[in-house]
Amino acid sequence: MTMLRGLYAAATALAAPVLDVWLARRLARGKEIAGRTGERKGRATQPRPAGKLIWFHGASVGECLSLLPLIENLAAHCNILITSGTVTSAALLAERLPAGVLHQFVPLDRRAWVNRFLDHWRPDGVVWAESELWPNLLGAIAARKIPAALVNGRLSDRAYDGWRKWPGFARETLAAFTLVLAQSEIDRARFAGLGAHDARVSGNIKLAARPLPVDEAALRALRNMIGDRPCWLAASIHPGEDYVAGAVHHELTPHHPGLLTVIVPRHPARGAEMAAVMAKAGLVSARRAAGEQITPAVQVYIADTMGELGLFYRAVPVVFLGKSLAVGGGQNPAEPAALGCALMLGPDMSNFRDIAAELLAMDAAVQIADGAGLAEAADILLQDPARRSALGAHARAMMARHQGAVAETLRHIAPLLQIG
Repeated sequence: MTMLRGLYAAATALAAPVLDVWLARRLARGKEIAGRTGERKGRATQPRPAGKLIWFHGASVGECLSLLPLIENLAAHCNILITSGTVTSAALLAERLPAGVLHQFVPLDRRAWVNRFLDHWRPDGVVWAESELWPNLLGAIAARKIPAALVNGRLSDRAYDGWRKWPGFARETLAAFTLVLAQSEIDRARFAGLGAHDARVSGNIKLAARPLPVDEAALRALRNMIGDRPCWLAASIHPGEDYVAGAVHHELTPHHPGLLTVIVPRHPARGAEMAAVMAKAGLVSARRAAGEQITPAVQVYIADTMGELGLFYRAVPVVFLGKSLAVGGGQNPAEPAALGCALMLGPDMSNFRDIAAELLAMDAAVQIADGAGLAEAADILLQDPARRSALGAHARAMMARHQGAVAETLRHIAPLLQIG
């Protein structure tokens, strides 16, 4: 064990009182579920089913959704447990998991809690998504010699630079994975350089996921409320981007009378806060979570509900994707691209660099530098239906090129999990 690994284990062993306070604060803010905080300490709230069990893990919504096609393919062959770390992901999985698939919250990375979790669930194989690397949990998996695969693996520039500072720690952490399936050759080389035993490229399963679901009745109702008003969508926005959306609305209104701006906060709990931001900007808003309607007087519709992005991507053709302007890294552009949206991306899409680069190269999205650039791009797209259609068609074509990633990933992991 490296010195850093030992220090990390010791620090987390002593951190129980601090973690108890942290969990209590998260519970008070709605970021944990009452009655399930014990899961964060490895205390199961469901029994382990008899027979073979494969454990899948995704950090949050995007990672969990990317795992669903794999889970759907394997659910007929074995029991499946999926863990995640957010309330939002738990709610979405409750709606979309196949019958019989179990969900638990992932235990916090403290050895006693990790071992309690593994003692109960006794997984026969492990499949983790993307880049969440918890040293104690992975160390326990390795110690028990459980076959483990990292799928859809990626390392952002920031994460890669961080791990490179501690090469021994990185190598020891990655040793838990028998197999690493990377999204791209860049990611494969990064994992291999950090010490992954067997790193391969299998494609990006986020690009092979089915389009987000929609309630057709809700879609008809929303389209009726919008009517023929010009409309654009700011999706999955983070703090600071709501101010930008308000400023863009003011900029566009003289050119597009009756303009409706729809904003979907990345975290629905921020709906009331966003309404206050819009009021301060002199804009009339309505909140979906409060049951408020889109009347002619409403300028900004705040879609502060959970799991309805598929609805808004279908109803509003011009889309700015958040976490790429006031906050960096970006959200997953595959979801709106699959539905043929005319996409606008901010300057920092580093969390989805390969997808964003491919979209831009195929003229399936436009990139903007700042709020002024967003207003200019939205103005053009609202005026030019042919340009909107072209961007959307190119996006769908790009997504169609990646439909083999799920089958390729299954081909690689089935022998490891002894399924097939």
